[in-house]
Amino acid sequence: MNSEHTSDKHTFLILLIALGTLAGMGATDLILPAIPSLPDVLDGTPSQAQGVLATYVLGAGIGLIIFGELGARFKIIHLLILALVFFSILSLAATFVTSLTQLSAIRFLQGIFASAAAVYAPVMIKSVFANERAVIVIGRISSLEAMAPAIAPIFGAILLNSFGWRSSFYVIAVIGLLLSVTWMLQGALKEKFGIIKPAQEGYASLIKKPDFMRYLLSHAFTLGALLTVVLSAPKIITGSLNGELYDFIVMQILGISLFVIAANMTPVFNRWWGDENSIVIGSVLTAVGCLALLFVAYLQLRSIVLLWLCFMIINLGVGIRGPVGFYKTLVAAGENDSRGSALLILFIMLFTAIGTATVAPFINAGLMPLSVVVVSSSILSVFILLFPVSRPVKENLD
Repeated sequence: MNSEHTSDKHTFLILLIALGTLAGMGATDLILPAIPSLPDVLDGTPSQAQGVLATYVLGAGIGLIIFGELGARFKIIHLLILALVFFSILSLAATFVTSLTQLSAIRFLQGIFASAAAVYAPVMIKSVFANERAVIVIGRISSLEAMAPAIAPIFGAILLNSFGWRSSFYVIAVIGLLLSVTWMLQGALKEKFGIIKPAQEGYASLIKKPDFMRYLLSHAFTLGALLTVVLSAPKIITGSLNGELYDFIVMQILGISLFVIAANMTPVFNRWWGDENSIVIGSVLTAVGCLALLFVAYLQLRSIVLLWLCFMIINLGVGIRGPVGFYKTLVAAGENDSRGSALLILFIMLFTAIGTATVAPFINAGLMPLSVVVVSSSILSVFILLFPVSRPVKENLD
């Protein structure tokens, strides 16, 4: 009975953590369908409408650093609850704006507070679940996060067509408030995450840690390659490949499916190969998918099916290395895990932005520019892993 009760509590905790990170993602994915129509209902231009997305991402990037630092100084449960409350208030405030400039300003602030859940989710998982179990939980939450960008815009479109552009913001506000109230009512969890673990080291000390930077950079380069493909593919498919957005949706479904399967098989892979080898194998597999994409581009094979196949290989590799790679990065950060989590997510965003921005001027040239960028990123990920860690890391999962 006690075992079942503990299992139920853990399941509930996983759900709370997952909903927190998904709420932050939903603040972008749910409103995505409304972006093209915003200049028709609010004062502004189409470029300013795109700025609604950009300012949120900018705010989230700044928020990662802020909440990573605060997490080493204050109780993360209090910070998370406050962040969710302000996140919800700002979502509600967004429904009262009259211009896109006002909306972008609110979205910037909202992005800052949305980042708290992203920073503290892996820290909470690491503090509650031991070793292999933590990797399993990270895999499950990563699976939900992977599906969100494909599912949330569908619901966003339904809300837009049925109730107007403000409805998505109402939904986000309600979800954030419900989550904050739920966290407030969880006495045991508040006690668990109400402990301050001051870390004397700052961000600079983390960057000087070879083990931490090895895992961080490798993880960020691999994820950056994957996300650069995702962000560049719609234009390439509808442009040089003469496809339709439907083809991009199929690509996403195929890739996400393999990612989810692989991410949830992480314990099996770790038992087969060991955690360190799983990271290497996953990184190499992603690089193979990127090299295959380069080969397709070199042969000028304008095949959407081949793009799908390459994307599936890339996702399979990310799924194999993703959960264990994230966990090992946090372990390498030691007690400084809130800053470590923030830096890891920030670097993933940074490498994705650099990759996407590098491809953007050449997007009409087809697959070649994209493939060169992602091959470079994925090979750098593998190259970094060639440098050995300073201690046997397998002990952290045993």
